[in-house]
Amino acid sequence: MGNTDTVSTGGASASRVETVLWAIVLLVVVALAVPWFLWRSSAVAFGLPVWLWWHIGWMGVAAIVFYAFGQRAWGLGVER
Repeated sequence: MGNTDTVSTGGASASRVETVLWAIVLLVVVALAVPWFLWRSSAVAFGLPVWLWWHIGWMGVAAIVFYAFGQRAWGLGVER
């Protein structure tokens, strides 16, 4: 009889809580990737619109999150 609260992640064991937390992180990264709230701003920094700087910085954040996900939880929620 297997424990239904854990998911195998390549030898490691992750709880459903961790799966839900990674799903929330994914939703936040996706939701804030496009800075809708800055599109009407005419502010400029270093020759580019502030919304573009937000997007560039957020892609850096997304890369770090993806790296952390790849190291910690690759396959989480996929393999059972």
